[in-house]
Amino acid sequence: MVTMTALSLASLGVSVPNEAEAQTFIGRQNIELKSDLMTPEALWAMGRIGSVSINQAGTKAVYSVSYYSVKENKSHSVLYLLDLKTRQSQQLTTSAKSENGPVWVVDAQGSERIAFLTSESGSSQLWTMTAESTDRRQISFEPTDVVDFLFSPNGRHVILVKEVAQRTSIQENDADLPKATGMVINDLMYKHWDQYVTTAPHPFVADFDGQRVSNVKDILEGEPFESPMMPFGGNEQLAWSPNSDQVAYTCRKKTGRDYAISTDSDIFLYDLATGKTRNLCKPEGWQAPTDTDYTRSLQHQSINRQTQDCNVGYDQNPQFSPDGKYIAWSSMERDGYESDRTRLCVYNLTTGSKTYVTERFDSGVDAFCWAPDSKSLYFTGVWHGKTNLYSTNLRGEHKPITNEQADYVLVGVLPNGKQLLTKRHSMAAADEIFLVDVKKGTPTQLTQENKYYYDHLAFGEVKERWTKTVDGKDMLSWVVYPPHFDPTKKYPTLLFCEGGPQSPVSQFWSYRWNFQIMAAQGYIIIAPNRRGLPGFGKEWLEEISGDYTGLCMQDYLSAIDDIARESYVDRDRLGAVGASFGGFSVYWLAGNHNKRFKAFIAHDGIFNVQQQYLETEELWFANWDMGAAPWHRNEAGQTQKVFQTSPHLYVDRWDTPILCIHGQKDFRIEYTQAQSAFTAARLRGIPAQMLLFPEENHWVLRPQNGILWQRTFFRWLDKWLKQ
Repeated sequence: MVTMTALSLASLGVSVPNEAEAQTFIGRQNIELKSDLMTPEALWAMGRIGSVSINQAGTKAVYSVSYYSVKENKSHSVLYLLDLKTRQSQQLTTSAKSENGPVWVVDAQGSERIAFLTSESGSSQLWTMTAESTDRRQISFEPTDVVDFLFSPNGRHVILVKEVAQRTSIQENDADLPKATGMVINDLMYKHWDQYVTTAPHPFVADFDGQRVSNVKDILEGEPFESPMMPFGGNEQLAWSPNSDQVAYTCRKKTGRDYAISTDSDIFLYDLATGKTRNLCKPEGWQAPTDTDYTRSLQHQSINRQTQDCNVGYDQNPQFSPDGKYIAWSSMERDGYESDRTRLCVYNLTTGSKTYVTERFDSGVDAFCWAPDSKSLYFTGVWHGKTNLYSTNLRGEHKPITNEQADYVLVGVLPNGKQLLTKRHSMAAADEIFLVDVKKGTPTQLTQENKYYYDHLAFGEVKERWTKTVDGKDMLSWVVYPPHFDPTKKYPTLLFCEGGPQSPVSQFWSYRWNFQIMAAQGYIIIAPNRRGLPGFGKEWLEEISGDYTGLCMQDYLSAIDDIARESYVDRDRLGAVGASFGGFSVYWLAGNHNKRFKAFIAHDGIFNVQQQYLETEELWFANWDMGAAPWHRNEAGQTQKVFQTSPHLYVDRWDTPILCIHGQKDFRIEYTQAQSAFTAARLRGIPAQMLLFPEENHWVLRPQNGILWQRTFFRWLDKWLKQ
């Protein structure tokens, strides 16, 4: 079963228990709508379905929904019970404290209850209740917050994920200086995503007698590593064996500089009876290749898995087969390449052999689960801008289950093996829960969380458009038209530049980069699946590595030039917007667009690539994508192309108004990048504005900041593209 719980939800801005949680109940926000056009307030008022769990009989599901109050500037998560047959949902919780990560658990006495996290007792602890929302009981009483959990199949054990002290990079200050805020830093990875690293999550195994959690033991006791892995890992990186006597966990057993330059994580198997652990990804005694130069790409360290039976890339998210004979996990082949194709590895626990069962699927595996008969698996993967459901047997023969203009999120398979429980969203609808018939591929919608908004708002049509690139290849773009589109009129048009740089422009639904709210403001949006995005084969995916300003940028220009030929597009009112690598793209296009655009917006983008190389925290990314550190020279004495063509080197060509947005807690791309770009624009006399968020990271997570983001975004575009 695939879930996303507290660790990963916190990073995505979904409510999790914390001390600053709302003290008043925040429920469904059916706000008054003044027209049928989407507004920032309406977007933030929509409910956001979170984790979903199926009961043992396959008759009911429990799921969480987060609601946001702009006035309170907070979110709140509540639980719902869903009858899979009648499609009726019932709200279970109404407390002022949020409940998160609900799952079904059958305790040692055979009673089926709902377990969840809440900070009702003052800290985040594990609670249970009946399916009727009665008999709420606190079952964990840990001295520190429980941030995630996973029950064993027999209900007699549970893994608690808790933070433990980790001081490998930032040393603890002297005891007689309790008010000192300085940090003495001795190694890399002292920061990660949006926090300074002084703790790490560890999995603790514990007993559960139906009433209380006891005998809590740290699986990684004394080890300075993390599991689940930061910053986005949740309990999907942990798994119980069917007989509840072993735990498989994901871990990258590295710290400091070694951690910063490597993606080499492994699957470890822990035995409850003996306390012993073994690595399933590498043979005993295996040693990583030594390389004293950590500033060169790790591409040369990739090891052929067929000859050395060794996984050196990302290995994570283990799941035991129901019969206990196999463990499957997602696996990347190459160390240092975080966007490598994710394959589905099946490990035979008896023979130790590995089989990669999705090799014929020319894209990556997002999420997966076993079929009840242990003979096949179901997974999701992106192909041609859509994330659909697939199945594969143990021989690697895969086939599609769905083929829709939508993105599916796999929750799990019903016990009868005939239906999959999923979430589904698209560029025209937020997540709802669906059942999908495995044989027919037909979806049945079970929830109507945001029906009020779909009934009262007009949504723009989403169409796919294929364009020829400069080298004669076919590129897919999504085009989103304004509500009440009139082809006899001319519309301002936005080029959307994707981040990643290797994340797909699939049928995603965002609460910030939302195409429907852009369309509702009277804009046409074109979102190309340019070079470097998955779902179009390996060659297309990997053409961006080391070449940020090559064909991928020409793809953007091909897309906007193609749509601009339409009579309904106003060629004199074109804008380009994007975040992360999309922000980099905007900064680069600002100096290389030949007066196509009249407005730019860059959010959390890279402006100075040389600066970025030494500022980012995950240096494996910089080493792989940039090829080497900027001080390395080739035979001609030149640096890598990505450094030679950095956006900041083209400021002398800037001629178009630009808005620079950045979060000051963004440690992936530091806010100094936006400050530098803004300063450069102002010094050049270019109309420019900067929006800084002192408390936000790579994303904008707080409601009022989100509204401010949207308003600033459209005020800037309207000023230069409408007036």
